[in-house]
Amino acid sequence: MKYGARLFIALGLSLIGFQSFSQQKSRPNIVVILTDDHAVSTIGAYGSKYGATPNLDRLAKEGALFNRAFVVNSICGPSRAVLLTGKYSHINGMRDNRDRFDASQDVFPKHLKQSGFQTAWIGKWHLVDYPQGFDYWNILPGQGLYYNPNMISMGGDTTRHDGYATDIITEQTLSWLDKRDQTKPFMVVVGEKAPHRTWMPDTTDLGKFDHINFPLPKNFYDNYENRIAAQMQDMSIEKTMKLGYDLKMTSDPDASASSFVKRMSPEQRKKWNSYYNKIEKDFLEKKPTGKALIEWKFQRYMRDYYSTTLSLDRNIGKILDYLDKNNLSENTIVVYTSDQGFYMGEHGWFDKRFMYEESMRTPLIIRYPKLIKPGTVSNQMISNVDFAPTFLEAAGVAIPKEIQGKSMMPLLKDSKASIRNSAYYHFFEYPGEHSVLKHFGIRTNRYKLIRFYDHKNFWELYDLEKDPNEMKNIYGQKKYESITADLKKQLEQLCIENKDTEAIKALSQKL
Repeated sequence: MKYGARLFIALGLSLIGFQSFSQQKSRPNIVVILTDDHAVSTIGAYGSKYGATPNLDRLAKEGALFNRAFVVNSICGPSRAVLLTGKYSHINGMRDNRDRFDASQDVFPKHLKQSGFQTAWIGKWHLVDYPQGFDYWNILPGQGLYYNPNMISMGGDTTRHDGYATDIITEQTLSWLDKRDQTKPFMVVVGEKAPHRTWMPDTTDLGKFDHINFPLPKNFYDNYENRIAAQMQDMSIEKTMKLGYDLKMTSDPDASASSFVKRMSPEQRKKWNSYYNKIEKDFLEKKPTGKALIEWKFQRYMRDYYSTTLSLDRNIGKILDYLDKNNLSENTIVVYTSDQGFYMGEHGWFDKRFMYEESMRTPLIIRYPKLIKPGTVSNQMISNVDFAPTFLEAAGVAIPKEIQGKSMMPLLKDSKASIRNSAYYHFFEYPGEHSVLKHFGIRTNRYKLIRFYDHKNFWELYDLEKDPNEMKNIYGQKKYESITADLKKQLEQLCIENKDTEAIKALSQKL
């Protein structure tokens, strides 16, 4: 071969290599910060007045805040499975926390990795089976611990890490980012434990909200009229929330949270006991009963919960600062969301599970300077089944036809665009913790139709425009007959489209 021909081939190969490198560099990085049980109502950008989330509020100002983001199944493990697969719970096999997720199935990180991304999951995983499709993972076993948690590495080794879980997860995330191959785009999921029950704040944040007397939600003393499932639940602050386990009172017979305290170092324990011993001394002196006791529990719950979110927000700030410092912000999609919402005393409850707004609705903030105008607010409806196709399209990767979600990219390009006019929901765990009945349903812009089935069979219908707190079940009222019929048709169609055979079977049953 002549020298000129060899030179031409070499130049051609170099050009191909340069183009490939340029394409990789132009593809956006993806950072997903996934918290656990973070209520929309506690975030400043969504209207909270208590200053707990300055860094999340900053993220919202620099990106887009979504007011109508929903989950398809409001419970920890299943929600993560939906995010990973882009498929509903009955398809991905993780219906409730008692199931074992098959991590060998098709998940979006596998496609990103195959296309040249470096992929990682760090922190809370909560899917039993070890992660697959990642270049790196280091996860909390099960729910994980707030203080000095164990973590399981890719080699299967379990190691204790000294410190507070939220700090540790951030430190490990930034360490991985420092060591990554900088010629490749990256995708990392930062899986936070906070602010999951039992709401254990970092010692530096103890008592930060003790000066606030949180107002009771208007429906705190809900009597659950004409709502059978609400009457049957076991998730009330009054009856279910434990003085010992949840609120750290060691004098309570059920002081099972003491095992978490034993995990602490002497220094951590000293600060912890110094704070909660004073709280308990005051409680024992006052000896509240009746409504005074219920409302004392509510205040303690709110103060611990909000205090736990302080470290969460602080560490989100560290991640954002890292991206800025390393000139990564411009080409990085940052997604903040939670695995579901949470009740902060609405209906007298804590926890999640129900299809009602407080648990079905989840926070969602997305920043991507190349595409999203700062300060964007979207009222378009999306679902967490839409995350996987969104990440794949953003990365220029083909979306598998089996994925059931819809890419949010049209919304990121145009805040007025729409990808869905309804959200589908199905909760499977009964009998189970908190005694929430099995149910599925449809949420449109104005209405919510819910079918409870199996153990008990009945319908609920809410007009969210007139009744945003979902206090009046209007199913069966004459003036809503045509609306109900239309919603039932839409729900049936969704069940068929989503291949939800259990729901289809329930719809076929006469009440």
